[in-house]
Amino acid sequence: MSSSIAILGIGTALPAFRIDQAETAERVADALREDPSSSRWAKKIFKQCAVESRYTCEPNLLESTPDCRYFSHTSLRGVPTTSERMKTYKRESVPLGLDAARKALLDAKADASDITHLITVSCTGQFLPGIDAALAVQLGLAADVNRIMLQFIGCAAGLKAVCLSRHLVLGNPSAKVLIVCVELCTLHMQPGGGRKALFAAALFGDGASACVVGRAGSSHNGIFKLGTDHSVLLPDSSDEMVWEVGDHGFDLYLSPNIPKLIGRFIPAEVERLIDGDDKPELWAIHPGGKGIVDILQDMFGLTDEQSRSSRCVLRNYGNMSSATILFVLNEMRRELKELGTEAANGIALAFGPGLTAELLKFTYLAPVKIPEPLLGGSACV
Repeated sequence: MSSSIAILGIGTALPAFRIDQAETAERVADALREDPSSSRWAKKIFKQCAVESRYTCEPNLLESTPDCRYFSHTSLRGVPTTSERMKTYKRESVPLGLDAARKALLDAKADASDITHLITVSCTGQFLPGIDAALAVQLGLAADVNRIMLQFIGCAAGLKAVCLSRHLVLGNPSAKVLIVCVELCTLHMQPGGGRKALFAAALFGDGASACVVGRAGSSHNGIFKLGTDHSVLLPDSSDEMVWEVGDHGFDLYLSPNIPKLIGRFIPAEVERLIDGDDKPELWAIHPGGKGIVDILQDMFGLTDEQSRSSRCVLRNYGNMSSATILFVLNEMRRELKELGTEAANGIALAFGPGLTAELLKFTYLAPVKIPEPLLGGSACV
């Protein structure tokens, strides 16, 4: 019975404002012009992180250098406070999540009344009553829908939610779980020329993704059947990825050692997960950064085609924290449909503070449409 649990539908959504990487690099470098070393460093980071565009809910981030409150270098006066950023998060997160959720329900051919569990995921904002309550009401979910919030646990949380939903359906075969991930990462861009501020400014984007998990029926639009999952806390790495609440947004630190640590520890964890099976064909890697995709591609001898979905999402949208893994799976499904692939085994990987690694086996199955009997006729001959 467990083999029929699947991601039945996926939806993604982006805010209205597109950030062009090259143009933004010039504006950030201009904001740092009184510190030539930081200005040069900014251009280098923006160029090397393999991102070409991202999206933001904050139109001020597209303003000219003197008018952008997030780029202030000489003074914190005028820089948005954490309180102001959270007000923006509260205003913008719900419509974005609704958009992704409605697309996922439509893709899964599911009604709001079918949903028994709602898992909401975010690490870039908080308010109460939360996004879970707002989504439940505006989507028309049942008043007694089981609501679960995965809050402030980072980039791995999207895949963690998928794994959790599988276990929920294992325990209750009639369950149907709606997952909604909303991340407004650009609200936490920090002023200044330090490496950690510049790296975050160059890498992260805003987006929402959603999926429906439940028992697969005989007709579907292309699904990912969910296999066994595995979660692990990597040793001696608790200080390598840090996300703390500051006075001017959330302060992020990403160590340059993260790709090396992943390369050191993850091969053994993948072997533990696949348990003697052949190396999977499909690799849904959360693109937490170019270096993470690079090290995993090298360690496992993956082709460029096998890492293409992850690199495509990183290039076009940046790292959208927890929302990203469903963007990768959606892009992978699009490519598989184009190729006419009938079935293929895969593995999904995502990483977060801790360092935490989430791993999941899955199988892609091509769309199946069952013809309906002619109206007024008989299915028997």
